[in-house]
Amino acid sequence: MFDREELKRALELYAVTDRAWLDGRTLAACVEDTLRGGVTFVQLREKDAPPAEVVLRACTLVPLCRAAGVPIVVDDDVEAARISGADGVHIGQSDTACAEARAVLGPDALVGVSAASVAEAQAAEAAGADYIGVGALASTATKPEAGILTPDELRTICESVSIPVVAIGGLNAETIPLLAGTGVDGVAVVSALFAAEDIEAATRELKAIVEETLCLKKEGGV
Repeated sequence: MFDREELKRALELYAVTDRAWLDGRTLAACVEDTLRGGVTFVQLREKDAPPAEVVLRACTLVPLCRAAGVPIVVDDDVEAARISGADGVHIGQSDTACAEARAVLGPDALVGVSAASVAEAQAAEAAGADYIGVGALASTATKPEAGILTPDELRTICESVSIPVVAIGGLNAETIPLLAGTGVDGVAVVSALFAAEDIEAATRELKAIVEETLCLKKEGGV
């Protein structure tokens, strides 16, 4: 079980998998590259895979993340998270209810919830979420239908809750610095890692940028 400060540190550089970017490479090998590069959290995201395949992929990735001391959650699929022994689940506004996920996975599981407004973020915290994923912060091919939040809107959401907040959506080496001063606790990335030719090197580069950006999470702070 993570306390709040431990979870904030773990959420710093949050990798969201997407096999569409792997270009013939295996998912396990690419996740291992992110772990070597310093990623601090992994989400297995398999929106179009049958449940049995999600379980198999989760069972492959959980030992890799466990060996690296990095938490792993499964996007949406509570049963896959339970069967594989993942650390928890991340759910969207139209997915499984937070309370239902908690009932299945237990009190020590990590439950993250997506939010795009103050009301959604506060509702997620009230429902027992451990952290919130907020976005999109820039245009993204992963979720083209998502509205774009401004840094000021992100700051308002961060200020409205007491649990950690991770920014997601269109974030890369160029856009991550825009998060400075918002109060966000972590940065979630997809193609900026998994579409890279050298995933380990890309992870190291992004880790440095994220660390610098989060040092400025409070305006005027270091």
